This record gives sequence, structure tokens and C-alpha cells, in this order.
Amino acid sequence: MDRLPSTHQKQEHPRPARQLCNDLRHNAPVHRVELVVLRVYPVRQIASERYTGPVAAACGRDESGIIGLVLWGEQTQRIRVGDIIRLTHGWCRRRNGELVISTGMDGTLTVLDR
Repeated sequence: MDRLPSTHQKQEHPRPARQLCNDLRHNAPVHRVELVVLRVYPVRQIASERYTGPVAAACGRDESGIIGLVLWGEQTQRIRVGDIIRLTHGWCRRRNGELVISTGMDGTLTVLDR
């Protein structure tokens, strides 16, 4: 007997497709990027209308190229050179002519491997 799918079963949301560095565009969302962290620059403190706290610049790479990263808050202490990270639901911007990505307000940054 064929069963109809239950409407009460939990439906899983598919994981967003992985983007490569060369797929990223200015002023566009970052769905999922996986990178090796190449460098983390010194942490500095900033104070603005939208955010007050630590921030650090970093850069990472995948098989297609290199991209800048902005680390916010606790990310500045958690992320280290050599980490393999996944950034999801972030944002891409242009800073000093180069593309940089960050988690923005709603994204997440996960360390996959050290």
C-alpha cells in the first residue's frame, strides 16, 4: 500500500550550494563558502552606531582564489591561521577595491578543522 507523505514530518532544509571565491559578487549575499584562513591581522576596537567591540581583518582561500574576511566579536579570538572555516548566510562587499566577506548580522562562522 502506498503511503502519502505525512504533513507532520519534519522537512529538512537543503544546505545551500557551496560558492567559490571567484563566484562572489559585491553587495551580494554569501550562501556558503569554505576557506582555509591564511592570515589574521591584529584585533582593534571600534565604536559606531551599529557596532561596538573588537574587529579583525583576515584573508582566506579556496581552490579558486583569495578573499578578505572581516571577523567580529568572539570570532576575533576563535579563528586562527590554518583553520578551515565555513561562512554561511553572510554578505560580500568591496573594501579598498577588494572583495571582503563577513557574517553580517545573520550569518554564521564555523571552524570545520584545525
